[in-house]
Amino acid sequence: MSIRLVGRCLGIDVVIFNTSAVNQKRRITEMDSAFLIQQKETHMLSWEKLLNPARLKDIHGGKELANSGVGRKELERDYDRILFAAPTRRLADKTQVFPMEENDSVRNRLTHSHEVSNLARSIGIRLAFEHADEVFGQNHEALDVKRNVPAVLAAVGLAHDLGNPPFGHQGEEAIQQWFHDGNCSDNNNIEDDFLNFDGNAQTFRLLTKLQVLHDKFGLNLTVSTLAALLKYPSIYGSDKFGRKKHGIFKSETDIITDVWEATGLKKGIRHPFAYIMEACDDIAYSVIDAEDTVKKGYASFYDLINHLENYDKNDASIKKVIAASLKNNNEFKEIPDISSNQLNDISMQMFRVHAISQMIPAAADTFRENIKKIMSGEINGDFELISQSNCSILCKATKDFDIRYGFRHRDVLKLELQGSNYIKNTMTMLWQGICNAEKFDDRKKKSDPFEKYVYGSISENYRRIYNQSDRSDYAKRQLLCDAISGMTESYLIKKHDEFKSLANEKK
Repeated sequence: MSIRLVGRCLGIDVVIFNTSAVNQKRRITEMDSAFLIQQKETHMLSWEKLLNPARLKDIHGGKELANSGVGRKELERDYDRILFAAPTRRLADKTQVFPMEENDSVRNRLTHSHEVSNLARSIGIRLAFEHADEVFGQNHEALDVKRNVPAVLAAVGLAHDLGNPPFGHQGEEAIQQWFHDGNCSDNNNIEDDFLNFDGNAQTFRLLTKLQVLHDKFGLNLTVSTLAALLKYPSIYGSDKFGRKKHGIFKSETDIITDVWEATGLKKGIRHPFAYIMEACDDIAYSVIDAEDTVKKGYASFYDLINHLENYDKNDASIKKVIAASLKNNNEFKEIPDISSNQLNDISMQMFRVHAISQMIPAAADTFRENIKKIMSGEINGDFELISQSNCSILCKATKDFDIRYGFRHRDVLKLELQGSNYIKNTMTMLWQGICNAEKFDDRKKKSDPFEKYVYGSISENYRRIYNQSDRSDYAKRQLLCDAISGMTESYLIKKHDEFKSLANEKK
């Protein structure tokens, strides 16, 4: 029987046997099906779905109670909802890195979040106005990327730290340590959601469930914004897909499933904008933390310049930033009667300007150059825009300066220790109330006044979510994390001291 080579499909010779036309058609169809299956496995993304303006309530057949969106795109409304939400205001009393003092100008979580939002929006504007066809395709005008893209990026930048507990990343570690230390009676069965508690997953929970407006959909943000917010698109207990953390608690599995389905994403696949948000967070806490390090008096502008010069003498980005910053510094020296402190301050302000001016275009260009791989799902799990850009060494050098001169300073270490103690002690006292909450509504059961009081101090929203759950041990632990993460630092210290005083009186 003769055969005939007619072409190749996926590197395989397509062979048609000298049989009937029906058999020939069947063989080609089978190969076409295999090709389509492989295409599906690479998981091609589409901007039509990634910029889906549907909200969680829309997916479940709900309706808006107030017609407040006149003149605004749905994706633009998300930023406004986040901006006016109470958890956003609470960020003003949460530490970024350095101790907050009266009349001090160092950053807190709120100023950091606004800066990340600003940087993310600027990249969105650059992509939407200068590279729309290349990045978003020929349908970009119908998608209205000039309004929608900057809006989504500004929203996720503002929201990215909302779930972080008091006292910076040390707060996350304190929560993890409390569970690791066996403070729950069934410590051997504690879920990874708590042993490796993370503020990113708490942010998603807060926005979709805890921050109740008038229903069960939280702030009822668009699925696009929620998807773009996920730095780690995996559920606790599942594969991390090459990343260092999980990003969704098991309790929000149904919600993230709706989000992924509506945006064309799936577990392990990031929304493209998550890469941009991550890059802007990197830029903010590397460059701006360096500025705060000098502002606090832990180092000087010249310490930073010397550090960068010695870190890498050949890096082009470092050379440009140093040259531009020193030029400004020499100009500022000519100002009559300028003090050394003021010279440090204004020199660092210009360093910030020059460093960010290098990093933002670098991040945008790296995103643009890799957009095809990102959209096809072929990008590696550990891919980051800054680390793959020509500003990678500049960012690493600046972070190294932050660690050496800022994060290891005794004031910062003292704050971390104090914060850790406040969190752990408060968790222990709250846990007494949460464990016995079922007694409080049953008059036949004796309840401890102290336990009842500390339980009643937890946010009504959080207690309502708990009461609507199965009240399992998992739900109890989650209520504890909700309560701690929702506190500002001042409120945490106040409740800690109050609870401790009442506990001592009880004895």
